Amino acid sequence: MFFRYDFHNHSCLSPCGDNDMTPCNIVGMAKILNLDIIALTDHNSCLNCPAAVKLGENLGVTVIPGMELCTAEEIHVVCLLPNTQKALDFSAYVRERIPPVKNREEIFGEQLILSEDDEIIGKEDLLLTTASSIGIYEVPSLIKSFGGAAFPAHINRSSYSVISSLGEITADMGFSCAELTRDANLKEYAERFPDLSGMKIFYNSDAHYLENMNLDPKHIELEEPTAEAVIEYINSSR
Repeated sequence: MFFRYDFHNHSCLSPCGDNDMTPCNIVGMAKILNLDIIALTDHNSCLNCPAAVKLGENLGVTVIPGMELCTAEEIHVVCLLPNTQKALDFSAYVRERIPPVKNREEIFGEQLILSEDDEIIGKEDLLLTTASSIGIYEVPSLIKSFGGAAFPAHINRSSYSVISSLGEITADMGFSCAELTRDANLKEYAERFPDLSGMKIFYNSDAHYLENMNLDPKHIELEEPTAEAVIEYINSSR
């Protein structure tokens, strides 16, 4: 079966995410847009995933708990986890590997942790947009140890991408998938980076505002719309 997806969305936990990007609003908008599967992928944290996953269960939208990890090389990588507990475990692990830099709300914005009712239940005090000490080559095996899967984000962008940081994307990095923005020419990039032709390509919204959520989503073929099925799809070789 084919399912409409968007595996890259930010909530108000990300300091660059709009405060209207609450779990309720994100899942509600996904329902309005007829998305079958979404992922919540805040910068270096999964703390708003429990609320979003529960809301998805109530509304019939599969919400995969995830994170947009910033590696030591300042490469953004989308990480997806099989369930809330694994996501929280991974989030705690990553928190220990980011610098102890306090967030300055007046500069970077708030980092809000919300309940299923969109009530503020906390704030993350460490700045979430800093680079972790986790190297890009470490990510595939690390995320699999938590039962998850990962792929480099927006590889065609001029910042925070594997190509902008390292000048290449190769199979020996250990990824079977990659993300391109919708305006990217896949043929052109595959010619420049031959190993890309052997990878599955995702097109996600990377939404930081509700209006950025995927109005024209792509489809993924799965037996069922579950986090486990998506993770298996990503981790399987092409």
